[in-house]
Amino acid sequence: MPRGQGSSVSVPEKPKVDERVSSDKDNIRHRRSPFLLLGLLIIFLHGSWSVYCTQFASLPLPLDAEQAGKRGFSEASALKHVKYLSGLGPHPVGSDSLDLAVQYVYAEAEKIKKTAHWDVDVQLELFHTDIGANRLAGGLFNGKTLLYSDLKHVILRIVPKYLPEAEENLILVSSHIDTVSTTGGAGDCSSCVGVMLELARGVSQWAHGFKSGVLFLFNTGEEEGLDGAHSFITQHHWRNSVRFAVDLEAMGISGKSTLFQGTHHWALESFAAVAKYPSAQIATQDIFRSGAIKSATDFQIYQEVAGLPGLDFAYTDTTSVYHTKNDKMELLKPGSLQHNGENMLAFLLHAASSPKFMKDAHQAKQESTEEKKAIFFDILGMYMVVYSQKLATMFHNSIIFQSLLIWGTSLLMGGRPGLVSFGISCLSIILMLIFSVFLPVMVAFALPHICPFPVSFVANPWLVIGLFGSPALLGAFIGQHIGFNLLKKHIKQVYSRTKPGLTGNTIDHIVGLEAERWIYKSGFVQWLIVLILGTYLKVGASYVALIWLVSPAFAYGLMEATLSPVRSPKQLKVFTLVLALAVPVVSSAGLFIRMVDVMVGSIVRADRNPGGLPDWIGNVVVAVGIAIVVSFTFVYLLSYVHISGAKRTLLSVLCALFGLALILVSSGIVPAFTDDISRPVNVVHVVDTTRMKDGNTEPLSYISLFSNTPGKLTNELMDLSGEEFSCGRNMTIDFVTFTMKYGCRSYKGSNDGWSKSEVPVLHVESDSATDGARTTVVSVDTKSSTRWTLAINMQEIDDFTIQVDSEELVQLGGKSEVDGWHTIQFAGGKSSPTKFQLTLFWSGNATHASAEGAKAQDSPLLLKLRTDVDRVTPMVATVLEKLPSWCTPFGKSTSPYTLAFLTALPVDI
Repeated sequence: MPRGQGSSVSVPEKPKVDERVSSDKDNIRHRRSPFLLLGLLIIFLHGSWSVYCTQFASLPLPLDAEQAGKRGFSEASALKHVKYLSGLGPHPVGSDSLDLAVQYVYAEAEKIKKTAHWDVDVQLELFHTDIGANRLAGGLFNGKTLLYSDLKHVILRIVPKYLPEAEENLILVSSHIDTVSTTGGAGDCSSCVGVMLELARGVSQWAHGFKSGVLFLFNTGEEEGLDGAHSFITQHHWRNSVRFAVDLEAMGISGKSTLFQGTHHWALESFAAVAKYPSAQIATQDIFRSGAIKSATDFQIYQEVAGLPGLDFAYTDTTSVYHTKNDKMELLKPGSLQHNGENMLAFLLHAASSPKFMKDAHQAKQESTEEKKAIFFDILGMYMVVYSQKLATMFHNSIIFQSLLIWGTSLLMGGRPGLVSFGISCLSIILMLIFSVFLPVMVAFALPHICPFPVSFVANPWLVIGLFGSPALLGAFIGQHIGFNLLKKHIKQVYSRTKPGLTGNTIDHIVGLEAERWIYKSGFVQWLIVLILGTYLKVGASYVALIWLVSPAFAYGLMEATLSPVRSPKQLKVFTLVLALAVPVVSSAGLFIRMVDVMVGSIVRADRNPGGLPDWIGNVVVAVGIAIVVSFTFVYLLSYVHISGAKRTLLSVLCALFGLALILVSSGIVPAFTDDISRPVNVVHVVDTTRMKDGNTEPLSYISLFSNTPGKLTNELMDLSGEEFSCGRNMTIDFVTFTMKYGCRSYKGSNDGWSKSEVPVLHVESDSATDGARTTVVSVDTKSSTRWTLAINMQEIDDFTIQVDSEELVQLGGKSEVDGWHTIQFAGGKSSPTKFQLTLFWSGNATHASAEGAKAQDSPLLLKLRTDVDRVTPMVATVLEKLPSWCTPFGKSTSPYTLAFLTALPVDI
């Protein structure tokens, strides 16, 4: 009845919005079912895992020699080489086993030369390097000078006959034969050598049609600081004919060989055009070049020293076995070498046959690398996307401008209420990230106190789903739900003022729907911010933010947006979410999982100064990484939960997953380490003479035990009872390249297995001052060791030179330092020199400690020297035999061998 003077009861007229809203029962009926949302969550997670498996774990069928044919690539043939090389055991520089490995590669290369096509010229050399100095300035090499001598490389050049210009235009394919002292190196990098030998065999049957030549470099010395590549690119007579470099590496064992570094757009496009199974991720290039991964490859030499364009490939599966005994044949996945070989063979045939490719390579030296940078990534391992950095920047800026324009227009039309709603939705993003990080980090702090090992998930990485993924998702939901409730409160106040006729239940329903939309759209803001930052910083992987912004925004605009200025909000469609996430999941879910997997595998060697990091640090790094991924990728999916009946179900499922994972790791049901995924534990027999000048006449000899994995060695010592080890932070050892801040020490049987004649000597030959400038000449005698490290105190010394047999190896100038020290690392073969002359030029601000001052307190050191001997002493052998099978030595260029001698020279010489 309309209101009027004749009416006895005044009945307000219902607004139009009431006509569109059902009763309370209808509102409840339209709430999303918990089973629907649980199904969406399962589809999202299963879809992400399926993408990962397709993109990174799907490998081609391996071929035998008969299936591959004379011109194809056979994994079976390549595996024969890998089996022989890894069967030699560790073959570091200077070892007998490395000599055998080089001889084997040379013999196989000779077979290739004999069976090559009659119109192909194959030249084979065993290159013996001179002594040299590598002084790279960036990354891991800051503050270092790397010296080498007596290295041997196998070099195989394949060019077409009757085409002399091909000899001056070579494509270099490079990898290393040597390993660190702790592994047989099936993955790093016998697999690369095996692939290269099989590639060379195939190329030798095709090269008669080439316009360029192909040069295969099997170098030694890579594991000691890229010495092999440096010696070739600075000493060999073919070095000036190389126009393009391809480096094959391994940061794990097997899987797909992924293109993770590339210099020029045209080179990446050439690979993308012919690769049969493309695997490429610019995100790994971003991370590698940021310094987050403390490693380097020969590609750095080819790029920085030689200025060559090129491509860098690496295996990244099971990174936890890197440089340990578990880098073995048994863990090589079938199809891994086939994947690498077929891709590389197709690329080499294309590049060497194309005049344009070599023309681009020639021009590359005259052009700036920055101008030719490109974005590259693969989709499901089937298609590779490549486009220039310039195009990416233009496209990103266009999307950013349009997004800001749309948001600005919307907020202007929405007035103050819309602006407040926008601010609260942005707050929900911040709260979501804070809570998502907070909960798993609390778990990370707690794990060392309730688990047998601080890092308890390395051998079973899937445990991080329950340990960190569940708390992260729960925290993300809590943070977003707080923002959702704040939005509801604000929107309800707005509706109460603008539409006073709405009933309580009706307004609650409408407000919930409106808040849901704002929460969904907050994901646009989140990824827009990431895109802006990535574009500004020129991060190659910014394309990920672009996809996670554009695809959901497109789905929302297509399925949810309306041109009507006045409308009542509706529930977001499930199909909108499916459409929104389809492209982002396909394009980047596999990448996110791979990044987490690599992060988990790298934790085992995270403590570069053993004992220098807290026990919880590895857990926290993984927890934060997972939390960020969860917070950013679940922002759209979680927006569908708040007005559904799935909140309790989600809470129950996440708590159950977390509880199950926690029980498994805390009880030890699922072991932290296994025989195949082991904890790095190094055993070093140390002979320390640094204190002999303090009145001691005998060197201090002991067995040292330490680990690069955060955490104590309590469990390991249970198997070493009777060996008289004592552990603690008072066992500090300065190994020159690093400091052991926590470890174990035993003096039992430590006087056997070495002699005083092996103790290195630092002897002051002269110490003079002319016109106020002090110069000191020190002779360095490393005795039988051809692998040593010398640190020079650059707070006292302004510059220095090094001479070998009257030849000045290191000249004045260009010395950098880290923490006040410049480090010299030397590695060489058996014929390397062991006597050097070091000339020190003192700084004008140098402190000259007096004798009285030296007695009153420890005199600072001027020089620190460590020499390494690759020999297992009797006590070290006993300890290695008794250690649990889930322990493994870990080696790198800065690690000592199993026998190390320490000596030093004080400032007050």
